[in-house]
Amino acid sequence: MTQEGPFALGAADAARAIRDGKMTSEELVQGCLDRISAFEPTVQAWTHLSPEHALEQARAIDQRRYKGQEIGPMGGVPVGIKDIFDTVDFPTEYGSPIHKGRQTIDDASTVAQLRQAGAVIMGKTVTTEFAVYAPGKTTNPHDVSRTPGGSSSGSAAAVASFMVPLALGSQTNGSTIRPASFCGVVGYKPSFGLISRSGALRQSPPLDQVGVFARSVEDAGLMAQHIMHYDAQDAAMRPVAIPSLAQAATEMPPLPPSFAFVPSPAWDQAEPGTQEAFSELAEFLGDQVQRLALAEVYDEVFEWQRRVMEADLAKNFAADFDRAPDQISPQLTEMVERGRDVMAIDYNLGLDRQVAFERGLDEVFEDFDVILTPATQGEAPVGLDATGSPSFCTLWTFTGLPAITLPLMQGENDMPLGVQLVGKKGGDARLLRVASWLMAAVEAGDTKIDTA
Repeated sequence: MTQEGPFALGAADAARAIRDGKMTSEELVQGCLDRISAFEPTVQAWTHLSPEHALEQARAIDQRRYKGQEIGPMGGVPVGIKDIFDTVDFPTEYGSPIHKGRQTIDDASTVAQLRQAGAVIMGKTVTTEFAVYAPGKTTNPHDVSRTPGGSSSGSAAAVASFMVPLALGSQTNGSTIRPASFCGVVGYKPSFGLISRSGALRQSPPLDQVGVFARSVEDAGLMAQHIMHYDAQDAAMRPVAIPSLAQAATEMPPLPPSFAFVPSPAWDQAEPGTQEAFSELAEFLGDQVQRLALAEVYDEVFEWQRRVMEADLAKNFAADFDRAPDQISPQLTEMVERGRDVMAIDYNLGLDRQVAFERGLDEVFEDFDVILTPATQGEAPVGLDATGSPSFCTLWTFTGLPAITLPLMQGENDMPLGVQLVGKKGGDARLLRVASWLMAAVEAGDTKIDTA
């Protein structure tokens, strides 16, 4: 794919260019629309798109700038919205025929914040069915025979194929980190409770988290920071200071960072190429990285996560399941049926394990800046009937820790392979600072970690 034109600019650079009068938002949006026109027939990242509506938003922003009015820190930058977040100007269908044409009168909190920051809402990106496992129509931009991952399939693919510089996603297990890794972009899931979920599909309130897709750490920090605000409608949120992520993402750590290489309970599921690539990365980092094994109790995380999530799916999808069971996939049907059998004591014990696991991981961050671990088992699998395993994300999502995946590796088939960094809960600024350092270190070393 060629990468020349306004569409190739990152979000921060584009916002600066528009603010400084070097480019208009209309020029940028038109460039992205041209890109979509060229690649959407094969990538299929969008479920709702209105070119004229996008251009109207861009022209309005350009007019405000021309008049000397404030256009916002993301002024004129187009953003894709995963089709689980309510939007007043597009239907929100959750990737299901049950909700075909569903229209709301309010934006989701995150969408409202993006508008306030000056972003152009480009359209709605494809999600898997109810943001779970049954795939949508999207393909991987690097190889259309392979999955883009899920559930934020369209958001990851749209950013990877330069259709938009930014996109909104979510993660209840691995729905941001996994597709970002498969598609070769930056995927960032902030600490649990930093971004409101009001107006978004409810899967499992103890696990649901908002994520962002970008092509740089700086751009991920810019977007995430401007959708963070206290929202009393989301019970998981607390009135805390918003971290300066946009600034942190452009800074270097005061000292060389230290990494705890944690294979995680899923290490035996990693493909040989993934294990080899991480060995090479550890060698590259030298004495800055130390291998660290977690206690065996963490092996239980998959079962506890499954119980909590599936019990919540059974509750929150009950109306749809009872009304139109024939329009729900076999995968989701099985999960809902299992969720209905989860006992209340097991559900509550799962919530207790969340707290215990998170507190146990706090000890890691007393000695290390971040955890280094794979984002996925390997490259995006061939085939479009599944979205790959989220196993390398489960522990970090279950405990609500911030995580980011960086496109620093390539697999044996020259497909992207993400490096996941995990930070202390609430330590998002440090996480992004270290992520920027690692990106710069690998680039300065003039190397691309691969298994070829």
